Amino acid sequence: MIPKVHKLGTRTIGLLYYLYGPGTHEEHIDPHLVAAWDRLAPDPGRDPKATYGDLQRLLDQPVMALPESVRPARHVWHLSVRAAPEDPILTDEQWADIARRMVAATGIAPEGDDDACRWAAVRHADDHIHIIATVIRHDGRQARIRQDGARSQAEARKTEVDYGLRRLNAGDGTAAKRPTSAERHKANRQGKERTPREELRETVRRTAAGVASEQEFFDRLAAAGLLVSQRVAPSGDLLGYKVALTDDRNEDHEPIYYSGSTLAPDLSLPRIRERWASNASKPNRDATTDRSSGSVRVSPSTARRQATWAVWQAVLAVDQGDDGPIAAQLAGAGEVLDALAKTSAAHTRRELRDAAFAFERATRSHIRAGQGHARGLRQAARDLVHGGPALGRGEDGATTAMLIDMVFFLVTAAAHWHRMKGHAQQAAAARQAAEHLRAAYQAAAPMNLSVMHQRGRRLSQPLQRKQAAYLRQAVPELAEQVLTEQGWYALAATLADVEHAGYDPAALLAEAAERRELDTADSISDVLVWRLRRMADLPAGPSATPEHTATAPTAARGAAQRPTNHKERSAKSR
Repeated sequence: MIPKVHKLGTRTIGLLYYLYGPGTHEEHIDPHLVAAWDRLAPDPGRDPKATYGDLQRLLDQPVMALPESVRPARHVWHLSVRAAPEDPILTDEQWADIARRMVAATGIAPEGDDDACRWAAVRHADDHIHIIATVIRHDGRQARIRQDGARSQAEARKTEVDYGLRRLNAGDGTAAKRPTSAERHKANRQGKERTPREELRETVRRTAAGVASEQEFFDRLAAAGLLVSQRVAPSGDLLGYKVALTDDRNEDHEPIYYSGSTLAPDLSLPRIRERWASNASKPNRDATTDRSSGSVRVSPSTARRQATWAVWQAVLAVDQGDDGPIAAQLAGAGEVLDALAKTSAAHTRRELRDAAFAFERATRSHIRAGQGHARGLRQAARDLVHGGPALGRGEDGATTAMLIDMVFFLVTAAAHWHRMKGHAQQAAAARQAAEHLRAAYQAAAPMNLSVMHQRGRRLSQPLQRKQAAYLRQAVPELAEQVLTEQGWYALAATLADVEHAGYDPAALLAEAAERRELDTADSISDVLVWRLRRMADLPAGPSATPEHTATAPTAARGAAQRPTNHKERSAKSR
């Protein structure tokens, strides 16, 4: 149940005309009164003798009784209460009870208060009501309605329990502003899934991922096809910006602009500047400079491999860190998701964009992010953007699957942290993002694991038994489950690659399993494949060596080059 307190108005009759009228798009059906301060209040919707003026004069009577000099101009209080789409259709009697609970909770008409404000609840659709009230009480005092929005939300949570309705998560005031009903109706008329506000918020967020300067940010906004207007002080200093879609215009055919801060609190210019201040980092040693454009680039597969490492460090920080650094890591994770969605292949693009769109809510809370703690993630986001789009197959497809797998664990860790902190909306958003990431992984992984799977099946029986022995030695409690998974053969091939690279397969596998819980994984073997390949610095795709034997690693690497103890392995894997 979603209550919304609207701004105080000046004309009671104007709001009544809207509530009892046909609606902006003829959406109001059978407007009528379901409850009021007086059971004999006139209902212009059902009583042909009652008029809007009759109801307006009665509602305004305590206001008009005041001397004009002290009469408040803004005296019309308005609360809408909407049921969730999956909730059953409530009766008029049930909506009347909900209306009484709301006016009592918000301070309009506390229970048992004979001098309370006058109010009326109008229903003109199956799924919601509007409550109109005047804020002057019968005793001439103004109602105490401070924090009425928060109090209406608290009452909604109780109502959901009492009526068995869908239980929504309590907010904390850090969410981005919701689209207005007018914006939603306009999007529906135009056949768009999202309102301009939502479309702009997503586009600006993706644009800001990994930015390193003010000029780059505005260049990216223009390249994304947005109209951009900058607010400049007389001194020439840039104070802010606003953006618009080219096809979103008002009745005068002028672009409808939204400032960054109205799209989301962290998209204001000062907050965006914090990003590029913390994005300054050492040049990527694997990057090259494009001679034609002068831009620094890394390959898509290299960018994804390095992002996987950065995300893993963030997982450790979320598991073990303090609140400020954790909040910073989650903000950085949002940038990585935005960059990954922006550069993803067609078969994963929709799910990754939906994951980024959902996780955006999980990046904001009242815990202020510590500065500089997400530098690794923000550099990873920058490299992803500059690395360009992935083809979705071969090495960059395999590294994409590996990165999605690691981001899934980071998002799951974020959901757990938010839940422990009591951030209900953020935890729900992170869980929703995790589901989209799960779907993206299922689209990305099979084509890139299939070659390793086939290689694993072609291993000789003695070598398969050897890999199974490594598994039982390293993770005896998981071994039998893993051996029954479809991904076991890909893990067997990876263990062969690990041994060929000069590592102790059992020791590295045990370390991979200990690094973090595996309970949330659909396939334990898949998770271990990606962890092993990252820790051993193996290509995310299959090794160039077509077959492996049970022999020792090739002499070309040399014994001195191979990590021979746990300390050396750990240093290399990090």
